[in-house]
Amino acid sequence: MLIAISGGLDSVILTHLCHQLNLNIALAHCNFNLRGSESDADENFVITLADRLDLEVFVEHFSTIDYASQQKLSTQMAARELRYNWFSDLAISLKFDYILTAHHADDNLETFLINLTRGTGLSGLTGIPEVNDTIVRPLLPFSRDTLEHYAKEQNLQWREDSSNASDKYLRNKLRHHVIPVLKETNPNLLKNFKTTLDNLNDSRDIVDESINNVVKRAIDETDDNQLKFKISELKKLDNLKAYLFELFNAYNFTEWNDVLNLLDAQSGKQILSQTHRLIKDREHLILIELNVVDTCYLERNKESIKIKATTKHLKTPAGMLFFDEADAIFGRRTHVIFVDKDKLKFPLELRQWKKGDAFYPLGMKGKKKLSKYFKDEKLSLVDKENVWLLISEDNIVWVIDRRADERFKVTKKTKHILKIEIN
Repeated sequence: MLIAISGGLDSVILTHLCHQLNLNIALAHCNFNLRGSESDADENFVITLADRLDLEVFVEHFSTIDYASQQKLSTQMAARELRYNWFSDLAISLKFDYILTAHHADDNLETFLINLTRGTGLSGLTGIPEVNDTIVRPLLPFSRDTLEHYAKEQNLQWREDSSNASDKYLRNKLRHHVIPVLKETNPNLLKNFKTTLDNLNDSRDIVDESINNVVKRAIDETDDNQLKFKISELKKLDNLKAYLFELFNAYNFTEWNDVLNLLDAQSGKQILSQTHRLIKDREHLILIELNVVDTCYLERNKESIKIKATTKHLKTPAGMLFFDEADAIFGRRTHVIFVDKDKLKFPLELRQWKKGDAFYPLGMKGKKKLSKYFKDEKLSLVDKENVWLLISEDNIVWVIDRRADERFKVTKKTKHILKIEIN
C-alpha cells in the first residue's frame, strides 16, 4: 500500500498505525512549492520519519502555480489533480494495490458543506467514499479531535501547515467559523452527520437502481466513441429534468434547461460541456467525448494528405493505411478493398467528405451523393463527421471502411491488383 503523507497530523497517524500493524507500506510525499522553506521543511520531516520507521519514501516536486495557470484551475484544484495523478502513476508503475489517504470525519463534513454551498445533486451530498477503486480512506470514521487526542497520547510529532490558518480558501472559512458554531449548537454533530450520510447513501442506491433501469431502456446503441439515447424513451419519464441530471451530470453538463430543450431541437443542434458533446440527431441524443472528434474538426480545416505510389503504410487520422500488391481478390471485409492499380492516378488524396461529394457504390451502376448514401445507411451526425475518403484525381476510390467505388474495381482485364486496408 502507498500512503499519501503530507507530514500533518492525519497522515502521520495513518503511517504510524499501518507501521504498527506491520503492513506492507511505502510513503509518497508531494512538495507543491507553495510555501517556500516551509514546504521544504515538510519534505525533510517526511524523509526523516520514513528513515526512522525504515520505510521507502517517494518525493515529487511540482510547479503548482504554473500548472494551475496552464490548466485554468484554482491552486487547490491544481494541487489535487497533480497529487492524484502522481499517486496513480506510482501505483501503476510500481504495482501498489491501494493508495491510502488520511481524510477524516471533519474533512467529510467540510466537503459536504462546500458542495452544498456550490449547488449539487444527491451525489454531491453522500460524502467522501471510504473505498473508491484503489483509493482507501481508513481514518474517515474518526474526528480530528479523536486523532489529535491519540497523537498526543502516543507522543507523535507532526507538521502544522501555516496555510490552514488562513481564511483564503472556502474550506478554511468553514473549518474556522461555521463548523465550530454547528458543533457548539449540537455536540453530536459528527455522529448525526454520519447518520445523515448513511440515509443519503441508501437513497442514492434507490436512485441508481432507477437510473440503471432507464439506461437499459433508453440506450439504443453504444460503442467506444459514442452513446445513443432514444428520445422517445426519455420523454416517457416523469420528472424528466431530474433524470437528465442523473444521466448526464457525470459528463460535466451543467445547463439542464439546455439539455432538456435539446430533446425538441432541430437535428444537428448540440451543447458542449468541458469534456463532452451532446447532439440531437433525429430520434436520438448522441453523447461523445470531445477528444474523440477533435481530430475531425482540426483535420477538416487542414490540407488533405497526399499518398505516393511507393507508399506501403501511412498513419492517418482515419487509422493506419496499408498498401500492398495482390495476386487475387480474397475475403470480403469492409476494412479491405482490392482495386485496379492501373486505374489510379497518383498521388492519391485522403480527406474528409464535403457537401456535394458523390461516388458510384460498388455493385451499383448509378451515381449517388454521399449525403444520400449516409441517409440510407442511417449514419448519425457523429458517424458522418468521422467519414474519410480516398481520392484519385477528384474521384472517390473508397468511402473508407464503408464502400468502395465501382469505377476502380478489379475486372478480368486487370493486370495489377492493389490491396488497400485500414486498421
